[in-house]
Order: sequence, then C-alpha cells, then structure tokens
Amino acid sequence: MATFGTLSDRLTETFRNLRKKGQLTPADVDGTVREIRRALLDADVALPVVKEFTAAVRERALGDEVNRALNPAQQVVQIVNDELIGILGGQQRRLQFAKNPPTVIMLAGLQGSGKTTFAGKLAKMLEKDGHTPLLVACDLQRPNAVNQLQVVAERAGAAIYAPEPGNGVGDPVRVARDGVAHATRQQHDIVIIDTAGRLGVDAELMKQASDIRKATQPDEVLFVIDAMIGQDAVNTAKAFQDGVDFTGVVLSKLDGDARGGAALSVASVTGRPIIFASTGEGLDDVEPFYPDRMASRILDLGDILTLIEQAQNAFDEAEAMKVAEKLATETFTLEDFLEQMQQMKKMGSMKKMLGMLPGMGNMKQQLEDFDEREIDRTEAIIRSMTLAERRNPKILNGSRRLRIARGSGMTVTDVNQLVQRFDQAAKMMKTVARGGVPNIPGMGPVGGKPGASSKRGKQQKAKGSRSGNPAKRAAENAGIAASAPATGSGFGLGGQAAPSEADLAELQKMLGRG
Repeated sequence: MATFGTLSDRLTETFRNLRKKGQLTPADVDGTVREIRRALLDADVALPVVKEFTAAVRERALGDEVNRALNPAQQVVQIVNDELIGILGGQQRRLQFAKNPPTVIMLAGLQGSGKTTFAGKLAKMLEKDGHTPLLVACDLQRPNAVNQLQVVAERAGAAIYAPEPGNGVGDPVRVARDGVAHATRQQHDIVIIDTAGRLGVDAELMKQASDIRKATQPDEVLFVIDAMIGQDAVNTAKAFQDGVDFTGVVLSKLDGDARGGAALSVASVTGRPIIFASTGEGLDDVEPFYPDRMASRILDLGDILTLIEQAQNAFDEAEAMKVAEKLATETFTLEDFLEQMQQMKKMGSMKKMLGMLPGMGNMKQQLEDFDEREIDRTEAIIRSMTLAERRNPKILNGSRRLRIARGSGMTVTDVNQLVQRFDQAAKMMKTVARGGVPNIPGMGPVGGKPGASSKRGKQQKAKGSRSGNPAKRAAENAGIAASAPATGSGFGLGGQAAPSEADLAELQKMLGRG
C-alpha cells in the first residue's frame, strides 16, 4: 500500500543488507535494530510504540532462536514480521453482530476522515453478505452532509433514513434514536449511524457523539481515522477513546502517499483492533483488516491470500470451468479473452493486484509505469471486431484490420501486435493444456532439457548478418529484429524487439564518419 511505501522501502533495504551476512554478531543485530528504529520514527510511528517494538526485536534477535537458525538473517525478518503483527493488533477482529437485530454500528471521527464514504462502503459490503443495512444521517452540521450521504447511499444501493435537511437544522440525537426505531419497523438488520465531525477535537463534538451513543446503545463504535494524519493520530485516537470509547478502528485513505506510520500506532496505543482498511475512493475499495497480511505487505512479502479472495469474488466458477474446457479443446478465442479481461477488471486496479505479489517492492518504478488504460485499449480493439473475427482471427485481412483500427481509435500496427500476441499465447495455452512445457519467447521451454536453450541461442545467432561492413551489418540485423516476433506482455500492445546496443553504436559511428 502506498501509505506504507517509504517504511516498506527502508525495512526491505535493511534486511537486504542483513542477508549478505552468513552469521550475525551482536553488533549486526544492534545495527539492524537501529535502522528499524529510524525507519519507524521517520514513518511517524509513536515513540512509545517504537521503543517497545525495537526492544522486543532486539531481545529475540539476540536469543537462541536466531543463534541456532540455519539462516539467521531470515529468522530476524520473521521476528520483525511477528512483532509487526503484534503492534497491528495480532488477530483479525470481525464485526460483532447483535443477537437480536438490528445491529447498531456508530461511526465517529474528525471531519474529513472519510466517515460518510466509509458508511456507503460498509453498507455495500454488508449487502453482499446478505444483510439489509440502513444508513442514518446524523451529521446535521456540515454543509450538504445529508445530501452527500444520500448520494453515497444511492450509489451503494442502500436504504437511508434522513428526516432532517441538515446544514445546522435538526437534533442528531433524536434522529439517531428514531433511525434505530425505523430500522426495527422496516426489518433492517443493521443500522449504520453517520455522525458529525469537527476539524479538531472539542467538547461539543465529544458531547454529541457521547449522547448519540447513550441514546442508541450501539453494538459497535468504529473510529474512522485518516491514515495520513501524522503524529496527531495518536492524540486524536486517545481523545475519542476517552470521550466515546470506540470498539474498533477503520483506517481510511491507505492509498495515499504520506508516511502513514502513525496509523500503525493506533491499535497498540488504544488497545482497540483495526477492523477495516479503506484503500481508495470507490465503494468497493475497502477490505477487512488482517494484521498478518498488512505486516507481509509492509515487509514486501506479498499478500497472496487477499489476492486469491479478490479473484474468487470477481470470477464466476462456471465461467472458469468453461474457459478451462475451451483451453483443453483448443477453442479459446478472442471473444473468450474479452470476457476474461472483463472479469479481471472487476477485481479492481491491476497495480494494486500486482503490488500484492511478493518482492514487487523491488519493481516499484515498473508498477508506477504500468498503464491501466492498456487493458481498455486492448478491449476497444476486440470490441471493434465482428463476432466472426473474434472467433477466427485468421480471416483478418488488411481491409478488416484497417476497419478495426479506425473503429477502436488505434493503429493497424496495434491490431497486428494484439493478434500476433494472442496467437503466441494461444499456442502456449494449447501446449499447457496437453501437459507439455510452454516455449516462452526469449526464454526457451520452461524446465526444458539442459543445453536446449544454448543450442537455440547458437541457431539464432547464426541467423544474424555476417557482413563485414558494420553499418550494413547493423542495418540488416535491425531488419531481422523487426521481422522477429515481438516480445512483451502476453496481450499488451508493447514495443517490438530491437537491434543490440553494440550494433546501433557501430551504425552511429559509421554515419558520423560519413
């Protein structure tokens, strides 16, 4: 996640240096702990939490579990991971539902923390699980707050109770009480109360929140806190804990680029668990908070479990079986590929998904350069084809490709590259479906016989120009490279292979002499 990006980079670099050492001395451990302390402090983690964390890591790192380990550096990483899970709350905590509905969930936090948006996200999430939530508009102070919640409720497809116009009009305590009664009458099993916030903590804010709590007796009071708030996060959390006594925490704006480490302190300082993490502005950009998964992301160890869950939610099992059958019978078409792309888009941002893979912290620039619109462009090309063309790309002659390029707003070259890459991928899929080993361009067969790739390399090398004239040789090699199959991502519209740097340098020298 972007919010913990700097902290993740610092910790990953520290462990990279540690792995170079075969055996760890007390000095190595002290140096590592010192770097971890600096990284945490730079990320705005509260000082008491940093002290407790680094003391625990040092004590365990100097203990027998590291001295006896086959890989001491790896054992230290495991210790840091364990302790990081500890300050994030340890075990995952789910929402507690009332034995007798409705379950009342009250949201509290400062103005601008993301309460209203989270109310819609939570309603949509609970609806997917078969609940019937009711949003209650109790923020009657902030301009247009009621209207904003109405818009969010409509987008989420959730019911809303908003008897007062807001903008300073209405009694929020009475609205909250009446909202719970309305939910009971209308048989809503969950009530989500959106309360007012302030720009800062004050007595009026706390009294109103406390009165709403007393009037509704909520089963959960969720404190929504902006993950980018900085060191003030701890003081704000303590103030709300004293004034309202919340039962759980929601971290919002985890997709931001601030240091965000103060959010790591909240669970440890207040003793209240983080239950949800909000990772974007879309109503689907929210997920249950798993301390172990978040620790893995921070340490660049990946988050495969969340990735699998997102895939399971997005992909239809029956459709997946159909695709597997088509691969086995070698009838996978561009039409099927289009459907698969649409399924992938349901999972959300490709950057976020790729970021959940282990070790992707080392490819941060490549992730940043990844263009999400590439999928839309590919989809536009396929949609510009007729049904017959999608099912049988072999009928795509020059005039058809020109029509497709114009219809999709792309070039004929883009269309050619897509078809070429689809053919290559289809061949790989057929090989895999038959139980064979795919031949990846530029790599040879994966897991092939030793020496096979070197023979192929020699054969490919022999195909190059043998001209004694460097300029002519470079030009001929460039022509060979241009006619060779393009390399790049499976279905993307990336660039083609190019002549070597040495050939280009020689060509430039010759042109310079001329």
